[in-house]
Amino acid sequence: MNPPTTVTRFNQLIAIFLIAAYAHSAGAADQKHSKDAKHSRARAHADAAKRVKHAGHAKRKTDANGPLYATRPEVLKEADAMALRLGLEPQWVRHAIGQSHYMPGIARAIAPPPVGTPKNWTVYRSRFIDPVRIRAGVKFWQDNRETLERAEQQTGVPAAIIVGIVGVETIYGQQIGTYRVMDALTTLAFDFPPEHPRATQRAAFFLSELEAFLTLTHRTHTDPLALRGSYAGAMGLPQFMPSSWNKYAVDFDGDGRIDLFHSAADVIGSVANYFKAFGWTAGMPTHFSVQLVAEGIDKAALLAPDILPTFTAADMAARGGQLDEPALQYTGALALVELQNGDAAPLYLAGTGNFYAITRYNWSSYYALAVIELGQEVAAAMSK
Repeated sequence: MNPPTTVTRFNQLIAIFLIAAYAHSAGAADQKHSKDAKHSRARAHADAAKRVKHAGHAKRKTDANGPLYATRPEVLKEADAMALRLGLEPQWVRHAIGQSHYMPGIARAIAPPPVGTPKNWTVYRSRFIDPVRIRAGVKFWQDNRETLERAEQQTGVPAAIIVGIVGVETIYGQQIGTYRVMDALTTLAFDFPPEHPRATQRAAFFLSELEAFLTLTHRTHTDPLALRGSYAGAMGLPQFMPSSWNKYAVDFDGDGRIDLFHSAADVIGSVANYFKAFGWTAGMPTHFSVQLVAEGIDKAALLAPDILPTFTAADMAARGGQLDEPALQYTGALALVELQNGDAAPLYLAGTGNFYAITRYNWSSYYALAVIELGQEVAAAMSK
């Protein structure tokens, strides 16, 4: 017997409703599953990317840093001997040296240029005397005018020379170095490249600088592993080596401490004090122009003392050095300074005792002339 039409119709509606409800529930479940799957995939990708990123950082760190010196028994033995020599706590010295890394990049950077590499004053000059340094030098001079004047009054060292030094060294603090000083000094003290022609002497020098650095940081209650500087261990705006900091750095701003990283006054006073200690003479020129005449020249004799002032103006003239009038009137000792220019003719100068004093900051006549000329360029820009 067939059911009544109304009942059948009612049952059909119920069925349709149940099917639709089921379909909606299933779709929602599928959609939720799909979203969860997408979130899971996103998290997986993010986690994978993070792992790759961290692996990349770890790789770069491994590439940059060699092993800790704590793994070198002979170095730790030297650390104990160093502590005894310096009167420092052995465990403190062991920790500082042991937590330092051998830096292969530093060992490469300290190597001398290949034999036969020509020197070129014009190229060298262009590295240090450019619009960036000149603009920064003008600002440094303007910001510290009174301090520069005070330093010049007390030491006789001109503001232009101090400005030239800080500009050549670090562009007035823009490039003070990124190496941990402990890493640099420990690497160069214990693993100085043996192929260097003066490896033994240079390693001994850096060992003494490591001792000076530990003495400095212990005295000032500074974490030796925290300070950063150049690949050679030079620090602050003037790039003082630790021994120079200990001997020549001064508290020029009167705050009771010496800070060559942040105090422009201490930087200025310390650079001036350094030159005063190396015999800077107030009012003395740094150099004169000189021409070598072809007839009667004794260039070998003139260059024999290197850049140490040795000759009177008359002696230099007698050996073929043609000097200008101010140089002929100069009564102090002079040195013939040769700056090569690649394939072009060299530049010759008659350097005074003050030129020699600048080379005590960096033993290079190219460096000294770059300092002088950068200071002159900044001074000229100041007057515009």
